[in-house]
Amino acid sequence: MKIAIFGKRRQSPDDIRHIQALLDRLSELDIFVSVDRHFFEAMSRATGSPLPVDDVFEEDDFTADFCFSIGGDGTFLRTARRVATKEIPIIGFNTGHLGFLAEQSISEAPKMIDRLIAGDYTVESRSLLEGKGIGGKVKAGVSGWGFALNEIAILRQDTASMITVNTLLDGMPVASYQGDGLIVSTPTGSTAYNLSVGGPIVQPTAPCWVLSPIAPHSLTMRPLVVADSHIIDISVESRTDTYRVTLDGRSLILPIDVKLRLRRAPFVTKVVHTPDHNFIDTLRAKLLWGISKRDEQ
Repeated sequence: MKIAIFGKRRQSPDDIRHIQALLDRLSELDIFVSVDRHFFEAMSRATGSPLPVDDVFEEDDFTADFCFSIGGDGTFLRTARRVATKEIPIIGFNTGHLGFLAEQSISEAPKMIDRLIAGDYTVESRSLLEGKGIGGKVKAGVSGWGFALNEIAILRQDTASMITVNTLLDGMPVASYQGDGLIVSTPTGSTAYNLSVGGPIVQPTAPCWVLSPIAPHSLTMRPLVVADSHIIDISVESRTDTYRVTLDGRSLILPIDVKLRLRRAPFVTKVVHTPDHNFIDTLRAKLLWGISKRDEQ
């Protein structure tokens, strides 16, 4: 078995101890371990000695049976970007905060390795959005990496004035969203930016997108769930010459004459779960559903 490890550079002393226990367990089982160079250097400085691994890699120059993401959901998103079309299953070990993607406790990492070896796990496929710029000076991907596991957001750029986001579904006009912008979310991203603007929570494997307006000028503009088989075309009207697009938090500025075309990506991100994983249980735990103040008394 071969494992590729990614992680955030800053870890707490307690998490560093758990990471060392994870590496010790991998070494005991004679599993080949390769580590992203940035994470390797940060952890080596933190521990005072080079991490005991078999290989150090950069960019997408790696192969593996599984990838470990050690951090929060942001780290998981960056790991998914690096894995990309390789479609290597990813396990998220949480050393961050809420952790909808990085849901495994880092303290339980050695036990999770034993489960991998025993085949005691499931793999869930998550859809991604692909965004392309059309017209103007942008004719390829809207950035060097035009894909998003959580969402693509269209936002006003450095002005208090609202923008108008004209949205078409397979060429059919849906709405002209006036306000601060529009979020097009994947099911995975429904618990991220989409949730903060009042969008619905969607089961991660549901074949759909969510269109959620941001601070809409009209109260009749509500979030809309559509099938992920559709192509979404977007054009923006603004008092300025540019607008902002973010893909999982990566931001770029586009000229107002550049339109966007969004569709389902031709590959998926594979997420590893324990067999007893349940999305509803995750929501109850992360969002404290069903917790009563009476229970605390």
